[in-house]
Amino acid sequence: MRVLTVNPGSSSLKLAVVDGGVVAAEEHVAEWDGVTRDELEGFAAAHPPVHAVSVRVVHGGDRTTPTVLDEGSLAELRCQVPLAPVHQPRSLTLARHALDLPAGVPVVGCFDTAFHAGLPAHVATYPLPRRWRDRYGLRRYGFHGLSLAHATRRTAELLDRPVRRLRLVCCHLGAGVSVTAVVGGRSLDTSMGFTPLEGAAMATRCGSIDPGIPLYLLREHGLSVSDVEAALNRNSGLAGLSGTSGDVREVLRSRARGDPEARLALDVYLHRLRREMAAQAVSAAEPDAVVLTGGVAEHQPGLRAELFDGALLGARVDPARNRATGDRLISAESSRTAVVLVTCREENELARLCEETLSVGPTGAPAPS
Repeated sequence: MRVLTVNPGSSSLKLAVVDGGVVAAEEHVAEWDGVTRDELEGFAAAHPPVHAVSVRVVHGGDRTTPTVLDEGSLAELRCQVPLAPVHQPRSLTLARHALDLPAGVPVVGCFDTAFHAGLPAHVATYPLPRRWRDRYGLRRYGFHGLSLAHATRRTAELLDRPVRRLRLVCCHLGAGVSVTAVVGGRSLDTSMGFTPLEGAAMATRCGSIDPGIPLYLLREHGLSVSDVEAALNRNSGLAGLSGTSGDVREVLRSRARGDPEARLALDVYLHRLRREMAAQAVSAAEPDAVVLTGGVAEHQPGLRAELFDGALLGARVDPARNRATGDRLISAESSRTAVVLVTCREENELARLCEETLSVGPTGAPAPS
């Protein structure tokens, strides 16, 4: 099956055609505006045939499996827009465009939150009044599930060990940052929660802060809800600390020129990331490996080395392995905990889940071909 995979980010769009598990074509639209349908239609027309479309949807609510999308399911998923205001509208816009493709192929939504659907109750539950939790659905969801699923399987291959026997701390380091304890292939704890704002500091998102801060700004300084929401999602993190766009490459260049704000930004970023990794190591209970994936992890060997200064979690990075290329072990032989680098391949996971979903009909019987 040839699956067109659609992966919207906060400011970019990744398209690919995956044929039998192999990426046959891909395109990265770096400055996608979140509205136009031309990129999707043009890419599909340039790489026929397309038998199905698989769309990454950041927030699936309580869904535990992918869904064949239609107007009804899209309307339901719009309820999650306030919980993922940067990504969810873009995913739903693209899914709507995919339903209108001339080929009329099925469109499957694959949810980042589904990987974390089995979080233990004591992990998923916030210490808030029960009436709030029941009425408003306040719970920890977790994100980056598609990336984590691929990274977990790939790590098992690299370490030549079955997934069921691995205890991992998985770090997705991109514009968004999350850290997850994955044990036996299942998410046991994760840094992101009700929204993708929780956890480590990110490119433009603040990560976890004292909840009293936004209340103070609203009550004492008259900021509007929209002002605070925009600042926490788009103008905080590396961007807010350094005065840059938040792109880690730009922050690193500024630090190299001696900019003290850029230095502080990276110090905060690494400190909070290490803290989240240590927390997930507790949940994983003596992890076998730390897994790094995502664009920042893949392309910044210097930052990878900095992250493990002081042998964080007993892990030491080998300089030669760190400078090499491809999916690989980058830890030294003396390292107590392995460190594995895995290229983020959400398109592979999108295609795999799409094929699985379409191979089974609504009653559990094989779907007609």
